Amino acid sequence: MTGTARIYFDNAATTPLDPRVRAAMHPYLDGAFGNPSSLHYDGRAARDAVEQARVSTAALCGAKASEVVFTAGGTEADNLAILGVVRAFRGQSVHVITSSIEHPAVREVCRELAAEGVAVTFLRVGTSGIIEPDELAQAIRPKTRIVSVMAANNIVGTLQPVRELARIARGQGVLFHTDAVQAAGRIPLDIHRDGIDLLSISGHKLYGPKGVGALIVREGVTLSPLVFGGGQEGGLRSGTENVAAIVGLGEAARISIESRGEETARLVRLRERVIDGVLAQNLDAYLIGDRYRRLPGHVCLAFAGLEGESIKLLLALDEAGVSVSTGSACSTNKAGEPSYVLMAMGMDAFRSRGSLRITLGRFNTEEDVERFLDLLPRVVGELSPITSRGRAKTGACA
Repeated sequence: MTGTARIYFDNAATTPLDPRVRAAMHPYLDGAFGNPSSLHYDGRAARDAVEQARVSTAALCGAKASEVVFTAGGTEADNLAILGVVRAFRGQSVHVITSSIEHPAVREVCRELAAEGVAVTFLRVGTSGIIEPDELAQAIRPKTRIVSVMAANNIVGTLQPVRELARIARGQGVLFHTDAVQAAGRIPLDIHRDGIDLLSISGHKLYGPKGVGALIVREGVTLSPLVFGGGQEGGLRSGTENVAAIVGLGEAARISIESRGEETARLVRLRERVIDGVLAQNLDAYLIGDRYRRLPGHVCLAFAGLEGESIKLLLALDEAGVSVSTGSACSTNKAGEPSYVLMAMGMDAFRSRGSLRITLGRFNTEEDVERFLDLLPRVVGELSPITSRGRAKTGACA
């Protein structure tokens, strides 16, 4: 495609760097290069920048600055939360609870723990991708030490009842962790109000830089570190801090707090226009996941009879100038396999290959949405369905 600006509808994979974030980072990529552990002027200037970013990052989640541990991203934050708790109980029996639709950063940690002999329960979800709180209540055992359930699913966008799940866990003396990588900055989060003990975020999902994130660790929670060395980040994450990236995360958090209300309302309007527009086009499309209990800009669709052609559909849209995805960017090397998230929601292996994820963000416009809706019928129509276009839409969620 030439002559027309591309449409970027893959904000769940990564977001563009906000120009204001870039401007905030610039001094720390140039002249202000001190090591924040150094005692001289340059070191103190770097330390001050890190601590200011810590304050802003904490405010995003209703936390105290002292509860923020900077990491290299959401994956490290998830690993530190789960492994840090399990290792803190070294020598004791441990039971871990998570859901069957977690991001690989949680799912693979739990699978590795299970391979090592740790008891792990994977909670079921309904056809909308939401956990029933009773499922968690029934799964807790005397040796359960941590529950990890994501705030919002990265594939289908559905929101979990985090506050209720956390209440159940903490009522039994069990720590509650949530992977809020997709949710932070998009929905209100407050670790103290919501009863969350550990919360993971990632800079590049917030219009900040890649390679930086944070684990919010509620005061009083004990973790064992994964990385040992000079004792930075309260001894939980040794290594010289990435000052520029941390500053970027802090600025991204500040902007998100400032603009969240207006931005959320705008993205919900765009999301609903996409859903209504696609469903009205007689393309045998169906929505996956709960219609309203989802992230503001997140749409997950499939087209009956074209489920096996999702990669071709993605590439055809890419050729037409639209960037979307068929699932998690972290699972691209398994793109031909059924989605474990969709299978956990009750879809068969064929339909579990067929989702199209459209995720809107800060810099998308109404014009982007209308252009997408105009070109979609042509792109879908040019693909040859494997089966009849009238295929029953079982498993669809409204």
